[in-house]
Amino acid sequence: QVQLVESGGALVQPGGSLRLSCAASGTIGVFSLYTMAWYRQAPGKQRELVASITSERITNYADSTKGRFTISRDNAKNKVSLQMNSLKPEDTAVYYCNRPRPGGGIRWDWGQGTQVTVSS
Repeated sequence: QVQLVESGGALVQPGGSLRLSCAASGTIGVFSLYTMAWYRQAPGKQRELVASITSERITNYADSTKGRFTISRDNAKNKVSLQMNSLKPEDTAVYYCNRPRPGGGIRWDWGQGTQVTVSS
């Protein structure tokens, strides 16, 4: 069983920045070998992939976050982070991390997520 704990969400004004963190614990295996990803779910919308990072630290971003968000990982701490800059109201959502499956879906149970609200 793997537990994911996301943190760092807050209320922030448009144009502001936040840094989210996700810590994995439990029967993880070799964290450094896994692709990890951040997802978000806005009210009334489906959960969507925001960014991913491979074991070789190759990153990929949703078009809506390219140039503003940066995903990183700390394998020694089993953590993945998301630096979010130039935040927009449409970034408002609950943010989650997980380990994606190659063909879609996720491998671990969802954590509780962390709420990001962008509003003036």
